Amino acid sequence: MNRVTNNDLAPALRSSDVEQLATELLERLKYRIGKDPKVAKPHDWLTAAILVARDRITDKWMDSTRRTYATGAKRVYYLSLEFLIGRLMRDAMTNTGIMDEMRQALAMHGVDIDVIAELEPDAALGNGGLGRLAACFMESMATVDVPAYGYGIRYVHGLFRQQMADGWQVELPETWLAHGNPWEFERRESSYEIGFGGGVETINIGEDKQRFVWKPAERVIATAYDTPAVGWRAKRVNTLRLWAANPIDPILLEAFNAGDHIGALKESNRAESLTRVLYPADATPAGQELRLRQEFFFCSASLQDILRRHLQQYPDFTSLPDAVAIQLNDTHPAVSVAELVRLLTDVHGLDFDVAWDIGRRTFSYTNHTLLPEALESWSVPLFERLLPRHMQIVYAINAKILIEARKEKGIEDERIRNISLIEESGERRVRMGNLAFVGSHSINGVSALHTELMKETVFADLHRLYPDRINNKTNGITPRRWLMQCNPGLFNLIREAIGEGFMDDAEALSALDAFADDKDFQTRFAAIKRENKNRLANLVGSRMGVRIDPSAMFDIQIKRIHEYKRQLLNIIEAVALYDQIRSHPELDWVPRVKLFAGKAAPSYHNAKLIIKLANDVARVINNDPSVRGLLKVVFVPNYNVSLAEIMVPAADLSEQISTAGMEASGTGNMKFALNGALTIGTLDGANVEMRDHVGEENIVIFGMTAEEVSKVRSEGHNPRAIIEQSKELSQALAAISSGVFSPDDRNRFAGLVDGIYNHDWFMVAADFDAYAKAQRQVDGIWTDKTAWYSKTIRNTARMGWFSSDRTIRQYAKEIWRA
Repeated sequence: MNRVTNNDLAPALRSSDVEQLATELLERLKYRIGKDPKVAKPHDWLTAAILVARDRITDKWMDSTRRTYATGAKRVYYLSLEFLIGRLMRDAMTNTGIMDEMRQALAMHGVDIDVIAELEPDAALGNGGLGRLAACFMESMATVDVPAYGYGIRYVHGLFRQQMADGWQVELPETWLAHGNPWEFERRESSYEIGFGGGVETINIGEDKQRFVWKPAERVIATAYDTPAVGWRAKRVNTLRLWAANPIDPILLEAFNAGDHIGALKESNRAESLTRVLYPADATPAGQELRLRQEFFFCSASLQDILRRHLQQYPDFTSLPDAVAIQLNDTHPAVSVAELVRLLTDVHGLDFDVAWDIGRRTFSYTNHTLLPEALESWSVPLFERLLPRHMQIVYAINAKILIEARKEKGIEDERIRNISLIEESGERRVRMGNLAFVGSHSINGVSALHTELMKETVFADLHRLYPDRINNKTNGITPRRWLMQCNPGLFNLIREAIGEGFMDDAEALSALDAFADDKDFQTRFAAIKRENKNRLANLVGSRMGVRIDPSAMFDIQIKRIHEYKRQLLNIIEAVALYDQIRSHPELDWVPRVKLFAGKAAPSYHNAKLIIKLANDVARVINNDPSVRGLLKVVFVPNYNVSLAEIMVPAADLSEQISTAGMEASGTGNMKFALNGALTIGTLDGANVEMRDHVGEENIVIFGMTAEEVSKVRSEGHNPRAIIEQSKELSQALAAISSGVFSPDDRNRFAGLVDGIYNHDWFMVAADFDAYAKAQRQVDGIWTDKTAWYSKTIRNTARMGWFSSDRTIRQYAKEIWRA
């Protein structure tokens, strides 16, 4: 594969030539790793290369920090339970402008940088789009010169490693930290006590005035680990600060000496469980409690750190909203609203109303979902037992909000119930989405459609109470990671065609439009796509033993497995297509490979069943000679950032087929289009804005709109009648439900099919015929390669607006005032 050469990207950073880098590699190998180059293994060279790059980055990192203090610039703190950063070496070396020199320096020692780069662990700190968005935002905040910290958890295992056992998902621990992390710095001085449980003592300190003292029953220590987040051309280096949990007493020595060797470690085990795994299964009360503990742990540590840093520069907290912006990435950090009030009142002595005003002007909240069940809530007994002082604060906030709503705004009972921070309709629960909303001065959606639907659905009554708070900030992706690094062939072709302006301003990609119908450019564009497809085909062959033809259309759907994302619709259409190919061998079918990847939450039964169905369907179709290789289905296990970096550039067709009105934005759609794939999708999330930017003729849209979905649901949906009228759909569902693809268990998928027949909440039946028709439209475009490449080149050319740099500039100007 052609690699990006960036001799001219950041010459100011290069104080030494290739020979100097080669010398530095030997020094790190000898003095930091303790290896002679004669016996050094590839992983030793990887660590040495990272340390050389890290040392250079550290100079810029310190310069950035000094500059922030010197100028008094406003800091942004991005709180996220996920940061799906993936491998960092290429990212850091490309952004600092030493990638080409490092390649040559390693080659002088007989080391291939591409070989050792594959050994870098994929940091397992996220689940999907939300975590990858946070990673893109960290890079873009540094790129556009916004001083920022990202705060999260240093998961030891992170999201599980996915393997397949007879087509079923099996979750195994992800051991990305097994051999340490050469990028990070431990900050032992940045350690904070975090409490849980216990009770609250009330102290009278004057007439009609009280002070509250929370006395936790247990405490752990949060210790910071910092990783540099390098912006493009290393203009700024920000900090990703992740928290590890440690016990106050690592071993109960008396118990150990008494022979209770396991019990003596219970405090260590309890503390370390906080940062052991991302998203522990919450099907049990213990799992739910651990999740709440994790969220409070990282929020409390982060806020204590923020307040400490603020007091180093300012005399008090009245200036906090002017010096600090705290962004809550979804509801996971929402407990921060109550924790900041606690810290300001109970620890620092401010009045409640003052603390509440400071917090509201400091916090802003990004909503990522319209699914009510995905807006976190915690049972009141659990919340009160684990965080008794915070429960008091939540009730105090709720009283303030509800009194304002009823007395000042005249809001009536039904809407009051929707505004309340406490869910009363069943089990009493604390609504974290409502807490984040009322505690923030800005609430943003992540696409234009999603933002409007927020106002009409999940936050309709809060929007009526605070009509000026909701705004839109459409998501974006960093073009450095998702074009320059993952698709260097296309990057170099674009640079040759239109110059280097797009490297600093992604919207300059629009100049590529002039080449969309150029035959020579199309030929070279197609050759690069074929090279990327060969790479993916080789991976599938070596990892799974399945041969796929790079000349076929690569039809790819990669994302978290969820019913609303409708992998099931895609699989059912594959079954219908399979039947048609066998029934009509005389037709000129377009050869197609349907590729899936994604992980299902461990306790999400239907999502795991969909993975099994994909693998069962693949086994039958791929081994049926009557298909003549015209259709293959492949589920690639263990989806992560590194796998996405291979699959995205190889895609011909991008599947963005969620039920309209249910996907907040999506960022996979942007990555695929930027890399020259045609999108087939619904008018959902950012697909709407993508259509507007790339043009209706360069995207394939099908299915009901969000308004139509809402209307069908409210008026009554009869999926059975729709299925009976659709020959292809009814036959495909009959094959799946009767056990054609599961002869060992003929009823395995009966429940999935019954769900479509009986309620079809995700509109699989309702949209099937439109989807199948759209797929045949795609076939027609594919057969005219000139038209195909004209459309896909225009997709690349018109995706510059979807850069995360643009998104961050909007946040900085309109929300953070940074």
